[in-house]
Amino acid sequence: QVHLMESGGGSVQPGRPLRLSCVTSGVTYSTLCMGWFRQAPGTERKAVALINPTSGYVWYADSVKGRFTWSRDDANNSLNMNDLKPEDTAMYYCAARSGNCASAPTAFSNWGQGTQVTVSS
Repeated sequence: QVHLMESGGGSVQPGRPLRLSCVTSGVTYSTLCMGWFRQAPGTERKAVALINPTSGYVWYADSVKGRFTWSRDDANNSLNMNDLKPEDTAMYYCAARSGNCASAPTAFSNWGQGTQVTVSS
């Protein structure tokens, strides 16, 4: 059984960094895509970063490119967020799917419970 658990969220001032972690267990897909998504109140859930650990494929949304980076250490997937902006405020979710990476949330069948990030002065 696949299990994902996020941590590391919190409240920070604009311009500050934050690191989110996603610990996985039970993920044994031969082709795996890990994703970080976010959802602000009243908006759709959207992908911010996708990675295929085997092929090395990495994708970032334009809104976070150059500020967010993905790092992975065994079962711990981290989203390193720099120069945070108020518009980055959202619930952040880690997700996993079997198969090639896709940006649609509906393509992912395994989700963590989410961790809140609030960027405010």
